[in-house]
Amino acid sequence: MAEAFEERYVSAEFTARDSDIEASLRPRLMRDYIGQDKVKENLEIYIQAAIGRGESLDHVLLYGPPGLGKTTLAGIIANEMNVNLRVTSGPAIEKQGDLAALLTNLNEGDVLFIDEIHRLNRSVEEVLYPAMEDNALDIIIGKGPSARSIRLDLPKFTLVGATTRAGQLSAPLRDRFGVVLRLEMYTPEQLSQIVTRSAGILGIEIEPYGALEIAARSRGTPRIANRLLKRARDFADVMGDGVITEETADLALSRMEIDHLGLDAIDRRLLTAMIRGYNGGPVGLETIAAAIGEEAVTIEDVYEPYLMQIGFLGRTPRGRVVTRAAYEHLGIAVPEDGAKQQTLF
Repeated sequence: MAEAFEERYVSAEFTARDSDIEASLRPRLMRDYIGQDKVKENLEIYIQAAIGRGESLDHVLLYGPPGLGKTTLAGIIANEMNVNLRVTSGPAIEKQGDLAALLTNLNEGDVLFIDEIHRLNRSVEEVLYPAMEDNALDIIIGKGPSARSIRLDLPKFTLVGATTRAGQLSAPLRDRFGVVLRLEMYTPEQLSQIVTRSAGILGIEIEPYGALEIAARSRGTPRIANRLLKRARDFADVMGDGVITEETADLALSRMEIDHLGLDAIDRRLLTAMIRGYNGGPVGLETIAAAIGEEAVTIEDVYEPYLMQIGFLGRTPRGRVVTRAAYEHLGIAVPEDGAKQQTLF
């Protein structure tokens, strides 16, 4: 699956190619953060109220698709509260002792950010409950009949958890977050602002319609938009005068086989294989995987979500089906016997 992420410019997952610029492009304060207006407005109120009372912010859970700015928001919360930010991830905390070390090294009011919090080990998660509720850490010393429990007091802190799969969080953990916020996909106009801002930071000349062209093909995701901006710059430098215009952006993205809806060659191959080989479905996941030479889990986790989100693919009890909108996008006539399946969408 990791290989698929590395090969695809339109993958929303964080990859090694993003590490060189993503940190420099992240806004540090709420006023610089573009989009997610409802989330921002509520967070600003919660932060101002906490500062006014001289308290730590309630624990915050951020959820939504990857690449929308959950890590960025965690940093902004810490900056707005004027406290330190400690960053880790669920898979990195393997033992209870790892979490205990993190918690005991926090200062008063600090923000602890745990990315992919749904992947926390259950035994580790149990240590987190008293820490979140009572600012205390329960430690078992010894084994067997001689074992005893001691409680260590912790400084007040704010846990910011981020997840792409809120449904996989256990109910006890989810219920301990006082603030739960969902991040939504961005509009092309918002992404155009982000692309323009990023271009300014990176010293790239870009015209408004060039920014909008990149934004429209970025699947509503800032991470993808910034990634495509870098590649469009290469084409502008080599095949233009260094300025990303609408024509230059279109050329670059067309060369990368990314169409005006953000679908790439693999997306189109998946849909075409279902249409040509199975009359648009219903067809089973394993069958699709064999037809296009990908693992079933990669199709389910990487390719399907966006195709379902834009209404090109659907799931039924009998398998996956291609919708009328996908036929029209690919320029393929809808077969007469495919009319029944279209009523589902």
